[in-house]
Amino acid sequence: MDGRRRKQPKTSGCCSEEVSSIEWEFINMSEQEEDLIYRMYKLVGDKWALIAGRIPGRKAEEIERFWIMRHGEGFANRRKELN
Repeated sequence: MDGRRRKQPKTSGCCSEEVSSIEWEFINMSEQEEDLIYRMYKLVGDKWALIAGRIPGRKAEEIERFWIMRHGEGFANRRKELN
């Protein structure tokens, strides 16, 4: 090439899109899945893709959403309503 750098397309490092309440409906996990998520989180932290890779059929976004819904303060009241 002639030594000039090509412009790379800009990609945002973090998506800051708002998520609709429909997407935040409760995610059902089996006891085994929940246990594995808790244990993996203790080991690797919030590396959702790594955790999801250990659970067949689950995506990193699902695992993160599940974790937030279980441990997020904003969802505490909603959990109480469901129980």
